Amino acid sequence: MEHASIERELRIEATPEVVYKVISTPEHLQQWWPDEAELTPAPGATGFVAFGDTSTPDAKVAPLTVVEADPPRRFAFRWVYDEGQTAAPANSLLVTFELAPSGTGTLLRFTETGFTERFPEPAEREQCHRDHVTGWDRFLPRLVTYAARQVSVA
Repeated sequence: MEHASIERELRIEATPEVVYKVISTPEHLQQWWPDEAELTPAPGATGFVAFGDTSTPDAKVAPLTVVEADPPRRFAFRWVYDEGQTAAPANSLLVTFELAPSGTGTLLRFTETGFTERFPEPAEREQCHRDHVTGWDRFLPRLVTYAARQVSVA
């Protein structure tokens, strides 16, 4: 179905252990994706990511719930659900990072699904999907660069 998911495959010059930390801990997430993040990488943990200054009304704050945390292989969370709700397949999007060793680095498979369930109205689904494609196409290359830089820091 059109606008149902986003899928990307990335090669990163860092081990799965390094990449896992970069995609699952607030201090690393904030270096390549949101301006602010608060979460514990454990199934069922809730937190948020924020884009913009959270002291202003213009900030976009998105609650999230960790669905899976299997270091260094898989990290998944639900987000884009309304404040006060419990994340579920019908009211949120699911982001999944799958990591596999690849030579001296990592093959990262990224997926974001749930657009059809979260946005049953086609125009709203198309707009959200387009916004997320634009966002992930901006942020995922930053993840690749940032994770590779962590190798020389470690």
